Amino acid sequence: MKRRDVLILAGSLPLGVNAQVSDLADAINKAGRQRMLSQRMGKAWLAMVHKTEDRSAQAVLDKSMALFDRQLVELKAYAPSPEIRETYTTLEAAWSDYKTALVGAAPSKAGSAALLKADSRVLALAHQGTVQYEAAMGQPVGKLVNVAGRQRMLSQRMAKFYFAAALPVDASTALAEIGKARTEFLAAMTTLREAPEATSRIRDELSLADGQWFFFDQALQRVQSGAAATAKPLSDVFVTSENLLSVMDRVTNLYANLKS
Repeated sequence: MKRRDVLILAGSLPLGVNAQVSDLADAINKAGRQRMLSQRMGKAWLAMVHKTEDRSAQAVLDKSMALFDRQLVELKAYAPSPEIRETYTTLEAAWSDYKTALVGAAPSKAGSAALLKADSRVLALAHQGTVQYEAAMGQPVGKLVNVAGRQRMLSQRMAKFYFAAALPVDASTALAEIGKARTEFLAAMTTLREAPEATSRIRDELSLADGQWFFFDQALQRVQSGAAATAKPLSDVFVTSENLLSVMDRVTNLYANLKS
């Protein structure tokens, strides 16, 4: 099978999302998905700066913004404590600023630094909410939902910083962040695979994720080696990051559905 044959169409990711928050495991899943979306939107915006996968990138950005909006309302409404509700109230304000950066002007290198700053604030608050929901659940499976969900975010964060480094926008920081995220991703895969709660289906999905990671990591290594970011590697990073995200979203949903 040719390498490209394993790639799905970017932008077609069917993220499993319920209409409302059903329980605390679902809340952790959705709260963690907000982390991912913060980075996925940044990735799509920066891809458009590069004019990479333009139609897919625009679709990813539009769908991600709509999903972030909807889940933010759901998570705030479901909040079981004033502290969690306050986190999502603060996140609303940060999201407003980020949204302005995303749609207030056409994607450009000049606006990239401000965009990265805005997405960082949204990511921090989304992570805070996820940790709070995990604490509210107070069960070991909640930690696994959080860890699996964070893998989704890391896949998008690495891709986002790839596009930033290739512009370049603060390339040294971007490369350092890719390296850090890569180390964290690989360590978390071991945690998820070795967890007593991991079912045979979860392990099968993790094996599939390993395959997707191989292609994604190969694409990432081009910018880390100093190779020029031409159209093909830029496209490969975009598409392979979507593939890896799709698998890790399924893993997160499987852990969330264990419920204990």
